[in-house]
Formats: sequence, structure tokens, C-alpha cells
Amino acid sequence: MRLLFLGDVMGRSGRSAIAEHLPKLRAEWRLDFVVVNGENATNGMGLSGDHARLLFEAGADCVTLGDHAFDQKDMLQAIEADNRIIRPLNYAKTAPGRGYRLFEARGGRKVLVCQVLGQVFMKRAFDDPFSAVDQVLKAHPRGGLAQAVIVDMHCEATSEKMAMGHYCDGRASLVVGTHTHVPTGDAQILPKGTAYLTDAGMCGDYHSVIGMDTAEPMRRFVTGMTKGRFTPADGPATLSGVFVRTDDRSGAAEEVRMIRVGGRLQQATPDADPS
Repeated sequence: MRLLFLGDVMGRSGRSAIAEHLPKLRAEWRLDFVVVNGENATNGMGLSGDHARLLFEAGADCVTLGDHAFDQKDMLQAIEADNRIIRPLNYAKTAPGRGYRLFEARGGRKVLVCQVLGQVFMKRAFDDPFSAVDQVLKAHPRGGLAQAVIVDMHCEATSEKMAMGHYCDGRASLVVGTHTHVPTGDAQILPKGTAYLTDAGMCGDYHSVIGMDTAEPMRRFVTGMTKGRFTPADGPATLSGVFVRTDDRSGAAEEVRMIRVGGRLQQATPDADPS
């Protein structure tokens, strides 16, 4: 199976890049399943129902969220109405929606998508992500119920993301980190066949401070004072993420490749087949 995971979409610039590039990538790379992390797609804080629909119309099969899952209040209803939106599994037990789902990909094949929040350096203490993901993976074995298994590890610490990768090795097809908005260069296939990348980066303007216009973050770093709100940078956005090719029988990764399309960090172009 040919899978694409795209990192955190940042504001209008990120949404525009998804709308421009993803339909072409979907067709030209013959993608079977696409996951997009959309938790910053609306003004850099959360995701609205309307913007979720835009991501799906552009070609996403699943949209994952994160610690800003419900910053946009209409997501409380939108996530109940559309089961293609996945919130963190270890979020508040009373939160609407669900943290995993078994999807149907092209050709009737099944893809499990699961998201968990890390605990290290996060603003609030979430439930243990390792025990949460363990229960889901035991119930949906890779190569059995699911031809592919994708785990979105949404957290701050690179060490915690790496630990999750090794914890899921042999049980997931891909473990990919999100949240920090900076793409890492460590794409690899772990010993038991799990593709791993510490952070997929963001789909946004990289002439920024993790996707935000530079003025307010720099003011706060330099002076310690707040003058206004953070606003997403609105220059040309780069799509950043990871491409994975898996074996349908075992669900193991056979190829993993970091992807950069458009904007300032372009590494692959829409007419470059990553096979």
C-alpha cells in the first residue's frame, strides 16, 4: 500500500498548499491512503468543521488533531458528525469523537489510524499514551485486521516520540511525530518493519517561527512582553511529511521517504514518483 502522512497544517497558507498540491500528489503518486494532521489549520489554533471539509475535498482520507483539538468550538459537533476526524486517544474521557478508527482504503484494504498525546513538556498531564496505544494495537494486529497501521504521536519531546516508535515496532506500519512543526531527518525502517520519523514538520510557511508570523514570537523572546496575538505566517507554504510503501500481507514498511513539496523547503515535486 502507498501511504502519505502530512504534518500539522498551519493556517490559511497551509490550507492553500494542501488544496493546491494534494490532489495532484494523490493522482500522480498513486496514493492509496492519505492522513493529514489538521490541528492548526484554523488561525493556527484548532480546526473548524469547514476547514476539515476542505482538507477532505483536497484528498485526505483521515484528519488527525492534537492538543488543540477543540480550540475551535464547532469541532465538538463536527467530530461527531464526521468519523474521518481522529482526536487523541488519551484525551479527556468525556471528549467527543474517538482516538482511532479502522478505515477502508483503495481496493477494500483496511488502514488503522490512531493518535496519542505525549506527556513530556506538555502543558497538561494526559493519560499514559503507551498503555492507550497498546490496547488498540492488540485489538487490531498489523497484517491481520489491518493491512496498514499508522500511529500519530503528537508531543513535544523527541525522546518520547522515539520511545513510541520502538514500542510499536512490529505492530505499526508507521509511527510519525507531530506537534513541533520542525521536520526531522531521521526517516528509517525499524528492525521489525515499522517506518519511523520523529517529526513530519508542518504544512505552512517556513519563513516564520514554527508557522507563526515572526513579529510577536520575537517580541516575547526578546522583551518578555506580549503585545498581540500570534498570527500564522501567510507566505508560500511547504507540504511536509512522509511517504511509506508497505507490504499488504504483513503490513511492514518496505520504503520510507521524507517529503517536501512547494514553498521554501521543496525536496520532492508533484511529478516525482516516490516509488
